[in-house]
Amino acid sequence: MLNIPLEFIFFGLTLMGVAIFHHHTLRVAVFGMVTITIYKVLFSTFQEGHGLKGLVLHLGHEWITIANLFGLLLGFALLAKKFEQSHLPELLPKYLPNDWKGGFVLLIIIFVLSAFLDNIAAALIGGTIAASVFHKRLHIGYLAAIVAASNAGGSGSVVGDTTTTMIWIAGKSPLDVLHAYVGAVVALLFFGYFAARQQQAFYPIQKNAPAGLKIQWGRLYAIALILISAISANVLCNIYFPSFLAAFPVIGSAVWVAILVALPISKPDWGELKGATRGAIFLLSLVLAASMMPVEQLPPPSAMSTLGLGFLSAVFDNIPLTALAIRQDGYDWGFLAYAVGFGGSMIWFGSSAGVALASIFPQARSAVQWVKAGWHVIVGYVIGYLVMLLVLGWQQH
Repeated sequence: MLNIPLEFIFFGLTLMGVAIFHHHTLRVAVFGMVTITIYKVLFSTFQEGHGLKGLVLHLGHEWITIANLFGLLLGFALLAKKFEQSHLPELLPKYLPNDWKGGFVLLIIIFVLSAFLDNIAAALIGGTIAASVFHKRLHIGYLAAIVAASNAGGSGSVVGDTTTTMIWIAGKSPLDVLHAYVGAVVALLFFGYFAARQQQAFYPIQKNAPAGLKIQWGRLYAIALILISAISANVLCNIYFPSFLAAFPVIGSAVWVAILVALPISKPDWGELKGATRGAIFLLSLVLAASMMPVEQLPPPSAMSTLGLGFLSAVFDNIPLTALAIRQDGYDWGFLAYAVGFGGSMIWFGSSAGVALASIFPQARSAVQWVKAGWHVIVGYVIGYLVMLLVLGWQQH
């Protein structure tokens, strides 16, 4: 009989519950996290120690990640609403192609944005534009493609995704993950084509902007301030204060400082925080539960084991996976960045970008429909990875 720790069984049941009871995902995630926590305290052990002391030490280790994600998810939800209220999304359809290629170009825009912004922000901005372009009638396959484009776009940039930032903090060169874009671009071309076709057949692109449309420049200035603050905090702390970045939720805090500074220019729609908070608690429950799994090591680094990590990241949070990989060392970091960064797109709750987008489009919260309609994301992931392997070859660092 397989000797599977009960923590894995509880976590697997939690993920199964999220997939099946998609109208009650928050309750399932919180219940699963609480169950695992109680079991760890009473009957098992944390890596940091036993009982309540072990729990406190574990939370002291994980709180930076939790606080950063919480700040980003809530802050970028306000940012996305500002972007919608700026009226710029209503004007953009005028400049997109008037058929399936319009949806395809939009995915390319999201991909490029994510190379410079956090993938959560790129997904939310892209979703806001798509809601305007398609009058909020979005195919689930296209929603999956928006998430995939944001995750793929961040996979080769050390400021585009939490996982690549972690690799950078660990002392790896930004050039060590750059070749992830070879696979990411190939994957984008594949899933982007099929997703754009799906969306055009489901609800065609709408080109006509409302008459008398006026851009709200104050909101756009506030958005620029928020994004510049997040990027600057990430880059400057990585270069000059890496220890501070590892000891304090710098990026999430920077976003909220910018929101408060921008209040005289543009007041946020605070009502957006209700839905964003629910989505954040859901994701953070899964992240915290995943961090308590007794995973001391990953399989030996290889091209095939790294490919598998991409599928694992769709159900097992990619942040602890990346932390384990960094500790283990010996990976081709571009392949790892592509796998753990893009792999979470295969299921809606596999990445923070997916959870954030699902808070705006509740129809995305069916794991079965996501996989069924977003099949091209899964196939695109494999094709992109194989192209990287054939063109570049696996090179351990």
